[in-house]
Amino acid sequence: MPRFSADHILETVLRTPIVPVFFHADAAYATRIVQTCYDGGLRVFEFTNRGTQAFEVFGELVKFVRENCPELLLGIGTIYTAADAERFIEAGADFVVQPCITAEVAEACRRHQTPWMPGTMTVREVYEATQLGAALVKIFPGNVVGPGFIKSLRGPMPSVPLMVTGGVEPTTESLREWFGAGVNVVGMGSQLFKNDDPTALKQLLTDLLVFLPTLRK
Repeated sequence: MPRFSADHILETVLRTPIVPVFFHADAAYATRIVQTCYDGGLRVFEFTNRGTQAFEVFGELVKFVRENCPELLLGIGTIYTAADAERFIEAGADFVVQPCITAEVAEACRRHQTPWMPGTMTVREVYEATQLGAALVKIFPGNVVGPGFIKSLRGPMPSVPLMVTGGVEPTTESLREWFGAGVNVVGMGSQLFKNDDPTALKQLLTDLLVFLPTLRK
């Protein structure tokens, strides 16, 4: 059985809507990053399946999170096949993120009652994702489609929960642009981790989370 219900996961993602997108082959380094993000107020973390050591490192992160960051949702990203989705879900993934849409991954997540967050780039793909049961639809790459796409999409699809990844910077200006366009959540990768000093990263995240409510008035 999943640690958290799908409703709890979606509520948590929407409440703390900055999601780190991160990979590192060193488990000790990865756990330090996770702890810093948690201390900075984040409650959702996407570890990506992008290296030969990804599964082993993810297993270490699952144990670390359950012992030290009990409120953190730890998901797995860059999943293409049902086999990989099931392997990481069995290892403890709270949610699954894709860079694209594959029906077999959607079905695997449905069977395991695990929220599925596929990547999309067109209106048709966003609609297909909703029909296949996406808990939240990822717009990727954001730097290609731009905030204007989000604004246009919100006309015919005003209520689909959207997360944009790619092109989001950890600045108040960037957050204002994307949330103002209509996204619900942002994912940040390399831009967020340019400075991995724990004190600086924690302060940056704290400041961004304090700023976010001003966008929702």
